[in-house]
Amino acid sequence: MAENGAVEGGEGGGMRRRRSVQDSDEVDGGERRRNDLHAIETFEGPPSEQPQRLRCSGNADRRPSMTPARKRKSDEMLSETVLTAATRAAAIMAGDVVPSLPVDVPSADTASVSNAGSRNRRTPVASRIRPRRKDRGMSLRSSLFTKSYDRRAIGENSFVEMQPVSSSAGHTISRQRTDKKGSEPSVTVSPIDDYASSSSASQCKPPFLIQDMPPASALPNYQHWAQRQANRHLPMKRVKEGYRKSRKLLLRIHETPPSKDGRHVRVDASRSEPLIDDRTGRPHIDNTIRSSKYTVWNFLPQQVWAQFGKLANFYFLTVSTLQMIPGLSTTGTYTTIIPLLFFVSISMAKEGYEDLRRHRLDKGENNSEARVLRVSHSPLKAAGGELRDESSHWASIKWRSLRVGDIVKLRRDEPAPADLVLLRSTGANDLAYVETMALDGETNLKPKQPPSCLVELYNSEDSIRVNQADLVVEDPNLDLYNFEGKVTTGGRTAPLTNNEVLYRGSILRNTPDAIGVVIYSGEECKIRMNANKNPRIKAPSLQAIVNKVVLIIVCFVVFLALFNTIAYRVWHGTKSNRRWYLIRAKVPFAHTLVTFIIMFNTMIPLSLYVSMEIIKVVQMFLLNSDIDMYDEVSDTPLEARTSTINEELGQVSYIFSDKTGTLTENVMQFRKLSVAGTAWLHDMDSVRSPPGGAMLMNKNKKIRPEGKGKMALRKPLPKPGLQDQLDGNFGSPCQRQPLDAHRGPQHELPTAEMIRYIQRRPHTLFAQKAKMMILCMALCHTCLPERDGDGDDALSYQAASPDELALVQAARELGFVAYERDISALVLKIYPNGLDREPVYERCEVLDVIEFSSKRKRMSVVVRFPDGRICLMCKGADSAVIRRLRCADLAHQKSAEVEKRVNERRSIEAQQALYRRSSVGSFPRTSSQLTRPSIARSSISKAAAARDEIDDWLTGRAQDATVPRRDERHYSPRPSTQLGRSSVAQSESGGSAFGDAYDDELVEDSLAANDGLVIERCLQHINDFATDGLRTLLYGYRFLDDDEYRNWKKSYHDATTSLVNRQQRIEEAGELIEQQLELGGATAIEDKLQSGVPETIDRLRRANIKMWMLTGDKRETAINIGHSCRLIKDYSSVTVLDHETGHVAQKVAAFILEINKGGVAHAVVVIDGHTLSIIEADAPLHALFLELAILADSVICCRASPSQKAGLVHAIRRRIKDSVTLAIGDGANDIAMIQEAHVGIGITGKEGLQAARVSDYSIAQFRFLTKLLLVHGRWNYIRTCKYTVGTFGKELLFYLTQALFQRSAGYTGTSLYESWSLSMFNTLFTSLVVIFLGIFEQDLRASTLIAVPELYTKGQRNGGFNLRIYLGWMFIAASQAIIVFYTMRSLYGSAGFTLDQSLFPLGDMTYTACVIIIAVKLQLIEQRYRTYMAALGLFLAVGGWLLWNLVLALTYHSSMNPEYYVKGSLFHTFGRNALWWLVLLLTVTACLAYEVAVRALKHAIFPTDVETFQTLEEDLGVRKRFEEASAPWLGNGSQSGSAESKGKAEEQARREREVQDLLDKPRVMEEGRVMKGGVETVEDVAPAQGYDGS
Repeated sequence: MAENGAVEGGEGGGMRRRRSVQDSDEVDGGERRRNDLHAIETFEGPPSEQPQRLRCSGNADRRPSMTPARKRKSDEMLSETVLTAATRAAAIMAGDVVPSLPVDVPSADTASVSNAGSRNRRTPVASRIRPRRKDRGMSLRSSLFTKSYDRRAIGENSFVEMQPVSSSAGHTISRQRTDKKGSEPSVTVSPIDDYASSSSASQCKPPFLIQDMPPASALPNYQHWAQRQANRHLPMKRVKEGYRKSRKLLLRIHETPPSKDGRHVRVDASRSEPLIDDRTGRPHIDNTIRSSKYTVWNFLPQQVWAQFGKLANFYFLTVSTLQMIPGLSTTGTYTTIIPLLFFVSISMAKEGYEDLRRHRLDKGENNSEARVLRVSHSPLKAAGGELRDESSHWASIKWRSLRVGDIVKLRRDEPAPADLVLLRSTGANDLAYVETMALDGETNLKPKQPPSCLVELYNSEDSIRVNQADLVVEDPNLDLYNFEGKVTTGGRTAPLTNNEVLYRGSILRNTPDAIGVVIYSGEECKIRMNANKNPRIKAPSLQAIVNKVVLIIVCFVVFLALFNTIAYRVWHGTKSNRRWYLIRAKVPFAHTLVTFIIMFNTMIPLSLYVSMEIIKVVQMFLLNSDIDMYDEVSDTPLEARTSTINEELGQVSYIFSDKTGTLTENVMQFRKLSVAGTAWLHDMDSVRSPPGGAMLMNKNKKIRPEGKGKMALRKPLPKPGLQDQLDGNFGSPCQRQPLDAHRGPQHELPTAEMIRYIQRRPHTLFAQKAKMMILCMALCHTCLPERDGDGDDALSYQAASPDELALVQAARELGFVAYERDISALVLKIYPNGLDREPVYERCEVLDVIEFSSKRKRMSVVVRFPDGRICLMCKGADSAVIRRLRCADLAHQKSAEVEKRVNERRSIEAQQALYRRSSVGSFPRTSSQLTRPSIARSSISKAAAARDEIDDWLTGRAQDATVPRRDERHYSPRPSTQLGRSSVAQSESGGSAFGDAYDDELVEDSLAANDGLVIERCLQHINDFATDGLRTLLYGYRFLDDDEYRNWKKSYHDATTSLVNRQQRIEEAGELIEQQLELGGATAIEDKLQSGVPETIDRLRRANIKMWMLTGDKRETAINIGHSCRLIKDYSSVTVLDHETGHVAQKVAAFILEINKGGVAHAVVVIDGHTLSIIEADAPLHALFLELAILADSVICCRASPSQKAGLVHAIRRRIKDSVTLAIGDGANDIAMIQEAHVGIGITGKEGLQAARVSDYSIAQFRFLTKLLLVHGRWNYIRTCKYTVGTFGKELLFYLTQALFQRSAGYTGTSLYESWSLSMFNTLFTSLVVIFLGIFEQDLRASTLIAVPELYTKGQRNGGFNLRIYLGWMFIAASQAIIVFYTMRSLYGSAGFTLDQSLFPLGDMTYTACVIIIAVKLQLIEQRYRTYMAALGLFLAVGGWLLWNLVLALTYHSSMNPEYYVKGSLFHTFGRNALWWLVLLLTVTACLAYEVAVRALKHAIFPTDVETFQTLEEDLGVRKRFEEASAPWLGNGSQSGSAESKGKAEEQARREREVQDLLDKPRVMEEGRVMKGGVETVEDVAPAQGYDGS
């Protein structure tokens, strides 16, 4: 309805278009846009004198440097990458030769974007907006800009691209010189070449893309460069294409050909045979859908491929194959293959179980019930021949049994089971209202109506049984926003469009029932066509690094085997002549090599992936049990549906989010009102909120297992009314959360004060204007009241738009209740004297309704009041209403003044943001005496200074622009007195602080009488409302005399009854009467965000996570939400890419250069689905767009289909190889992108569980992402990394001693260790220590990770596990292996007074030392916060090994391995030798001391940010500050930790007070100096007794 005008259409509507400092002069004529067209500077003069044109350094930052100090790891977190391809493309656009090496350009040659707002350029530029473009309904500010911009239009068939002056063939436009020494640049305007001649014209594109395709020659130089780049990859493309063709041939995959003239569907209720698909010659597919990954047939082959795609598993498969060859293995035949198959089977079973749950959910949907018309035939013979008596009924069948051509009946609030063409509706005027939230995310109900020929044909259910019709529809496709077809009946043909089609997933609302015929079923439905049919098997990106490390180890194993084989050959050649038993005992080279490979193959542990799976399963249980991510309202905890990608939660770089139901609550709330120049706040949240309803609950409530994963019904809250406001029931301050609380105090007065003023002074000018405004809200709509009992609380409204519903409910809360409605009248229930008095009922006759349309962007009603007066009321977008005001010229003048003030403020904000980004440096460094216990004053002062530094740093990182966004002068109800906000605060008793004596001074009537001031303040309010992300509407009204109305009524009646151009004539008739309107006021509606969304997005942005919003909603609605959730800031530079305005390629290239100059404080790109389709059809332009999207801080894609959402995710995933993407949504239209992203998260919201059931993780609220990613994600990443590198380290430490021993054994392959002990090393003695490390490690506290989101970037940079870290661990392990072996060999093996120097004591000492070193290192040194589990792991590892030795000594049989003297040796030989124990102690001590020394040295010289904050956490004051900053996200699960910290803080404070008391006590110092209060003074010393003084 009308409020849709605020959000539909172009950049205007009710949404105020915002521009940053870079666009601040657009009102003055659009001169600033010239910078967008200058892709690069060109100069006159000889080539030798021309300076370099472009800075192409790939290492240059797109933002200014954070700090001039030396680069630290934290600088990497704060820096952002500049993509070389973008600048190279811009250089090619200029026709330059791309340099192979980076070149610099003088800074004076490049215009600074940051101070662009202060420049005054008067150079005309070519318009990039086509003169014949559609009116997109822009706001007044945008209209002014477009008007002055179009004056400088060069022409429609022109484009602007930088060219060298020497090659300029067109008109050249010069600009002011920015460098006195440089030559003057130029812009070349050339005619656009014929698109048919372009290289891309030959490509096959859909017709709607061809007609809207931007000319391929718009950037000819870039096109040529892109073509050259594409030709380089042409051979590989041909190879891939050949592979695809071969695969289709071998697997007999046949693509379905298109039909000749569309799909033919005959509407025939009596048909019993299924319809045949003309494309395949077989019946149409059934209505079964499948969202699971596997079937019974493909599960095994796909899982075998996935499991052995892990390099370690493939390596062990190869080794086990060699091991089963007789005569090659010295370690057994099946010792590798059997455990391998067991472990692989466990992983496959786990994956199969997870997919089985998806199968069950699919089964539940496929088995839903639908009503289908069935006709039975009973033949009856008569004299005249055979007659057929037909009886029909509505049969209930399963959804999966539906077929194309079935006639389905839907009842109210039922979803469509398939794609249907509407045949009949029982709604008013044959309309059926449909909610398509699950398809496109829009909350507005869409009216659907059968074609006129079907309305006449199927006027009853019986007529559907008798009559027939023929439908011809397009083949199944992805396009949700366009539909082509026709219906033929009785020789009449009518078109079919989206207005007659109900897609699967849409829900029937506000309509008793509707009947439709199935045209697409199952996987051919639009929503399923947009889904990802073959979801990929998700594997963590860390697995690729592990595979590389495994490859390194394989090479190392081969090297060791080769070295030992060669050494054996050399040793045998020198020793065989002197040792008779070696004669003719030569072993072939290949056999020896394979033997050593099998011996050292366990350097890659067989249990690597299985133990990792165990760790991830436990991590999944820890996620599910986190009470901080439990939503009490819906009784829904977090549910992890997979454990495979836990660590990727800590590596996310991009978040792709849906809007409706994910960021918002699908609830529209009337928030603010501007009337008679005064702004009012309608804050009903505090009335609605139950006690304790803050952003995050702090109740330590247990999670009920039976509620897990299910959404409980929400208890309806009592509806607030006017009396609640008048009584001051706004709740406690902790409950109130104004929309823009983060920006400062509210300047608006509460609407309760306005209503009180109207009741007490009803005859003032302000009161009359305010009542008229509320009357407009109560009358200008098409809502239908429904009563379910007595009283206002029993009233509900049926509305086609949630905005309209919010306005009518707000009018009711203000005392003007829309009570009843019939075809021609609306009854209002008004409380003129307060709610405690009797209401007054007024019947207003609704004469005419001029409905909203996307072109008009407004709606109007003509009503007759009970006193007989006729009034026209109009509401709509400000751009549509302002020019129809009586004071339109004055309004345009005031709008320009408002825009100028706004641009000045945004310019300052942008400068402050750039300065803040460049001045906020790296993480604070710790003091060496921060936590050292000392009573010295310097220690306390340094600790306090460190705490202050941390506090300042956190504040500086969290704060945004500090420029006051609002001027109190535009919000004061009495401009003459400049009354402040505090003067209208609520008193303790709930009444107004003014009191009765001051009611007459609340509003100044002279303000309401000043048209210029009222208009100016109203426009300022609209601008501020829109900046808050609110959806604004402007109201106007006009009283008509009877003659004027009768004359207009005749023309309007002729228009509504016209058979030709009816809609156009209706709009023309509306134009006649919607003139000379009086300004009524403005409203602001909030698309209510979920709790904590803006704060969560801020945290994620600080964590270097870029967030994109992909929605099917309208552009203006998406931009409004972008502002309210802080995706778009006040000073953001927003670039809207719209194919209707033209020159998309130039906009993209210009914005890339503007960002690379470093003067854009915050870059946002907005694009719609149609424009994206056009861009995707042009490969070079698509590549350029992706470069821009990667450079931008945020991207908003509106009107995007599900397939386009998935396509964007796929493009970024493929474009940035090392990035991890996360997609989050709550509806069926989000399934495709959830499956396409690395991590998919579903919201268990109001759109159902479609997205949650196919997701990897499901949560109830968007704000839970903060802890899920920043805490659990990072912990899981660190845990997995430490487990992996710890596993590799312990294997190298243990088996390298085996390799070192081979020199002493003549390289014969003799094992240092007893075989049974050797086989139990990974299973019994060292498995738990690495598993415990991977489960319980927490390098930093949760409060620290949330308070400092910048620490999250460690996962993005692969800082937990990379080649450098791996080599460091391997160096330490190799060093310790050398220490262990040579200490054992030299101190014990070479000693002459030992009892036993055989093989077993030497191996047992080495084994024992390795087990102790590994256990202590992983449980005590590596773990930051150790619990009893660390002690348990250490005890089980070391104690288990000692117990194993006892068992061997008692039960071992010498016949098993006669070369090892095991039985009784521990009790009788080496176990009784003190030297053995002494050497063991010395070995372990030396290795652990070496480990600690290396770590201490590294921490002192190269401290990392993690180590810095680990030190900071030890200070209780700093820790408390972190807990305060993270308290909103840790309200439940951190109470025990907070209590502990509080107790320690009190203890530390007590000690510091004691120290301070000691320092404050006077102390006699040397030479009579006395310390008092810490101040050193000099006093006279009293004379000693008996001293004469003379």
